[in-house]
Amino acid sequence: MKAKKIYDFAVVGAGVIGSAVARDLAATGTVALLDVREDVCEGTSKANTAILHTGFDASPGTLEADLVREGFFLTQDYCEQTGVAVKRCGAVLVAWDEEEEATLASLQEKAVKNGYVASEIIDAEQVYDMLPHLGVGVRGGLTVPDESIIDAWSLPLAFATEAVTRGADLLLEHEVTAVTVREDTTILGTNRGDIEARWVINAAGLGGDILDQRFGYDRIHIHPRKGELFVYDKLSAELVDKIVLAVPSTKGKGVLVSPTVYGNVMLGPTADDGTDRLDTSTTEDGFDFLMQKGAHIFPQLLEEEVTSSYAGLRAAHDLADYLIEVDAAQRYLIAAGIRSTGLTSAMAVSRYVMNMLAGQGLELSEREGLPDPPTMPPLGEHQVRPFANEELIDSDPAYGEIICFCERVTRGEIRDAMNSTIPPTTINGLRRRTRAMNGRCQGFFCGAEITAQFKERGM
Repeated sequence: MKAKKIYDFAVVGAGVIGSAVARDLAATGTVALLDVREDVCEGTSKANTAILHTGFDASPGTLEADLVREGFFLTQDYCEQTGVAVKRCGAVLVAWDEEEEATLASLQEKAVKNGYVASEIIDAEQVYDMLPHLGVGVRGGLTVPDESIIDAWSLPLAFATEAVTRGADLLLEHEVTAVTVREDTTILGTNRGDIEARWVINAAGLGGDILDQRFGYDRIHIHPRKGELFVYDKLSAELVDKIVLAVPSTKGKGVLVSPTVYGNVMLGPTADDGTDRLDTSTTEDGFDFLMQKGAHIFPQLLEEEVTSSYAGLRAAHDLADYLIEVDAAQRYLIAAGIRSTGLTSAMAVSRYVMNMLAGQGLELSEREGLPDPPTMPPLGEHQVRPFANEELIDSDPAYGEIICFCERVTRGEIRDAMNSTIPPTTINGLRRRTRAMNGRCQGFFCGAEITAQFKERGM
């Protein structure tokens, strides 16, 4: 079947990387943003640990190190423009034994090589001064004052929203099943018909290697690495006001304890390699592991109530760095193997992609009259929320009518989410856009009314 429209670019994957790339490309030409799921950011991006990284511990000289460092500043600026919640709380990398303590100096050296010079090695007494509720046995620590927490749901949604307002077509529930490279365009066969584009950008996350194989490559092999986490009630927030990091291992950054911008405390993640790219179930073994780690790191935290638990899948792979390469002959670019640091590096990855495409002779000048960046709802606990905004309530009483009392979400916010540029297609999508039903009762009190309001709007 002949495609009805020829796009300049088809971006496959509407997670944080694909949405950032689509946002930039949509300023220059026509874009189709495809995703196999029913909403944007339904894959790895929705279950990130929500930390805006300085890049202090990246491998020096790698593309990842460069892009995380650049993305840290770009993302802060974008959050200021759009109102996405971000809060600088700082981090402490905690050493629990002699071997980890001996590693702190090399980690600080690595930070300096990455251009981050604000870290400081501190002794056990200083660690406990900062974090008095840590468990016994701390040997020392490394401070990272600029590590920040961020609203990991609203940032990628802001990218996708701006892509759409700039003219991109968001094509959800589109699974790419075939690729046909022609002389001037490529046909992406999907379960909902063909999409034709002059260039294809592979930002498919966990499916990045599968799409890459359809272009004839066998250079990256991705498997899901499940990370399970506990989210503790807001009453636990007074126990920890900094990100508590573990000494990194070959499997990742280890188990952390961190405040969130929503006012909770998070413990996790696990790191279990698997084969099922859709399995986000939590497990008894995962819970046991987190309880064991939590009892060691923050024993008092385990006395607090767990609000929720969840699991996310990260795109683990067999490469040592990001894979961002262009195939000029097939008019194809891959941005894969980006793992959890993609939340921080996404805007820098997009700039890198744009420069690579410009290097192929493409004219990528931004057109005039682009709309302003979107204003995202204030979901951060440190922000002025609608229920507390008297001026807003005076202008529209719906912002003073609380529906979800645990998270203090108002009828006006639910209405705004349903009427937004990219409205939620599921109840879980509504939860991520508003915080509704994410509190300690998990929708027991408000779930019926919110579901009814969701259905009233034909969703």
